[in-house]
Amino acid sequence: MSGQTPRSATALYATAATCAAIGALLWLRSRTSTASSLYLYGSSPDGGSYKPSAWRVWSPVVPEERLGMYLLAAALVLALAARLVATWRE
Repeated sequence: MSGQTPRSATALYATAATCAAIGALLWLRSRTSTASSLYLYGSSPDGGSYKPSAWRVWSPVVPEERLGMYLLAAALVLALAARLVATWRE
């Protein structure tokens, strides 16, 4: 009943938040791959200077959208595990 979260639960929460943030960014990146929805470096839509990034985050076998969803699912599992650790240690 001390009210303080154990360090292991805090680490799990932090890892879950990181996975959720990266997963959401990857999912959004896969959704906004057209020039009309995302302008980089102040370019205009008629400029024709927009080119999607060729940098791959993961293997070509796993698309970024799927990797983002996997990371979001992992974040949910880690958050649930953190909650269980926090209640178990009380």
